[in-house]
This record gives sequence, C-alpha cells and structure tokens, in this order.
Amino acid sequence: MLIAALAAGCSQPASPPAERSAADATPPAAAEPAKPSPPLVAAARAQVGVVRLYDPAYVRLGYPGGDVAPDRGVCTDVVIRALRVQGLDLQQRVHEDMRANFAAYPSLWRASATDRSIDHRRVPNLRRWFERQGWSLPVSADAADYRAGDVVTWDLSRGQTHIGIVSDRRSWDRRRPLILHNIARGTQEEDVLFAYAVTGRYRPQLPPAVASR
Repeated sequence: MLIAALAAGCSQPASPPAERSAADATPPAAAEPAKPSPPLVAAARAQVGVVRLYDPAYVRLGYPGGDVAPDRGVCTDVVIRALRVQGLDLQQRVHEDMRANFAAYPSLWRASATDRSIDHRRVPNLRRWFERQGWSLPVSADAADYRAGDVVTWDLSRGQTHIGIVSDRRSWDRRRPLILHNIARGTQEEDVLFAYAVTGRYRPQLPPAVASR
C-alpha cells in the first residue's frame, strides 16, 4: 500500500492525528461564509461528497484533461481538479515543462523520461512547478498568513508528502483556516493546517485568460 501510495506522491499515514470535519469544526452561525467563496476554494469544496475514496493506484490517463474515476483520487487530485475548473490543466502544463526541463524536476522515482499519467500527481513535481511559476511564499507558523485559495504542502513522515487547499472557513475557535484535502476518506474539509510539518505555501497566480474562464 505504501509503495503504491508513494507512486502518486502523497499517501495516507498509518494513524492520522485527530481531526475535526468542517461540520464539527465550524459553529452553526459561521457554517456558511457571508460572501461567495473564492473560485478555487469552491471548486475544491465541490469535490466533498463526490470524491469518497483515497486510491493511490497508478492509472493510465488520457491527455490532456486526463483524470481518474470521479469518486476517487489522491491528495494531488484535489488541487488538479480545482485548478482545472479554473481553466488550468496541471497535467498538460507540468508535462510540457518537464519535457522541456526534465533535469529541473526531482529525480525520486528513477524515471528517465516524462510520464503524463503520473508526473502531475506527485507532490514534489507540483512543488517544483509552482516554484517555477513564482507562486512560492515563505512557510509560516502564523495562521493569519494563509489566505483562502493558497496551496499548502506537508511532510507527513518517512518521506510521505501531502498537499491541500486553504479554505475560507475557520476552525471551531476561529484561529485557523480549514483545509480541503484527501488523506484517507476522500475529499474532506478539516482543521489540519498545523497537524503536520508544513513544507510549502503557494499562491496561484492565474493569467487573466485563465482566471476569467
């Protein structure tokens, strides 16, 4: 299971720390934001209840726009699907950049060539692509620095990596933004921002032609 999970670049820890779901973490009076959620957040939240399974199996995908079955995926698929709704296809963009700049990407899987079915589904590759787009921000221990729609990466343990999207909803005590992610039970919205070691913070800057779609 671990080997298969690492193939997709993110994985389920053996014993996830105690988490609060969005329903449990948010008081009834604050359950719905007063204003519409940012588009990237709304696109990630739309996966809750649809993506019900964590499934790290390798799947050969169509290209571009390839995806696994809509009821399953891994942590990277939450980000991939949300950005795709905004008109940005990470499968295509990561593949094109890796094909032109293969040596710039992590060599963690003994790959000698690109694989457009899996490259964009690996957290280290997404981190490098985000960096190359100028999306990187300093990692912070201050919850106030995390804006709704930011993408965050974590180190779980033993080289296992994770990724999610910062929500516009807050924890029960209002101190932390919730996170939209898939770590064990499909896409969930939970209070896990500082549950793991944060390794990256990224703020997507979509070109006007993409952002306006």
